[in-house]
Amino acid sequence: MIPTSIVTTQRRARSPQRHERSALGRPTEVEFTPWLSLTASEQTLSLAVKRGLDYLFATLFLILSMPVFLIISAAIKWTSPGPVFFIQERVGQDGKRFPFYKFRTMKHNSDDAVHREFSRDFIRGSKKDGSPPPAKVYKLTRDPRVTAIGQFLRRTSLDELPQLFNVLRGEMSLVGPRPPVVYELEHYQDWHKQRLTARPGMTGLWQVSGRSSVPFDEMVLLDLYYIEHRSTAMDLRIMAKTLPVMLLGSGGY
Repeated sequence: MIPTSIVTTQRRARSPQRHERSALGRPTEVEFTPWLSLTASEQTLSLAVKRGLDYLFATLFLILSMPVFLIISAAIKWTSPGPVFFIQERVGQDGKRFPFYKFRTMKHNSDDAVHREFSRDFIRGSKKDGSPPPAKVYKLTRDPRVTAIGQFLRRTSLDELPQLFNVLRGEMSLVGPRPPVVYELEHYQDWHKQRLTARPGMTGLWQVSGRSSVPFDEMVLLDLYYIEHRSTAMDLRIMAKTLPVMLLGSGGY
């Protein structure tokens, strides 16, 4: 595992703080007080407040989005055979695995070999032969496994709505690092695993800082920056910035 001092040096050199500023506006001194400087009781209280807000907002969002749930479910069933929901095992806080819910956007029983290869190249920052990725979009595009309605759901991130149930179950938070697929951990360096020290989220700094245009190492640095500086104010601002990203489909494929 890379020592905190090295991570901090990398963070300053590659400046994820610059991403944070551009994504959320000018930070305040209180908002960016390092999490590691808080006392144990302050961290416990902060996590309790975060969990309470997660439950409150997830319940509210779920109630308000029920008509959207019904429309999307009908569209999926109407346009392709198979279940409405896609359930996948993901890795959460401290390496704990959990069932991760999404609206199905692919043809039923699609082979995951394409995504496994892509994930390996994305995390390593190079293709199997050592050459760099040909594009600056760090997500699968024109995936033949994705259905017509699935393309729309992915671009707008509406396929993520069922994760509100993960939030209510305590497996996820509204804001935090995205949970990796189990086989992605095979390619993690030790310092990458530091992003697993926080409860995974539906949205986060990565989503409002470029999404698919951000390479993996930069994404991890953003996650570590969030973990060290998280606060209620930061969470609320990230959630507020997520909506226009969804509506505009920025970085979504």
